[in-house]
Amino acid sequence: MSRNAKIAAGGVAAGIILWIWLPWWAAMLIVLGVPAAAYLALDPAQRRRLRRVTRKEIGR
Repeated sequence: MSRNAKIAAGGVAAGIILWIWLPWWAAMLIVLGVPAAAYLALDPAQRRRLRRVTRKEIGR
């Protein structure tokens, strides 16, 4: 199993657990808010590099 697949599987498992224990709106807020906060925590150079890499992956 690749590193990215392990991360995705962990995210799905955490999402299912949150969905069961919390109200749907709180789980959705966490699922959407954590990646957004992580992106905003990057400095501008890291954001540019991330956008460049994701564009290359899409064009593959």
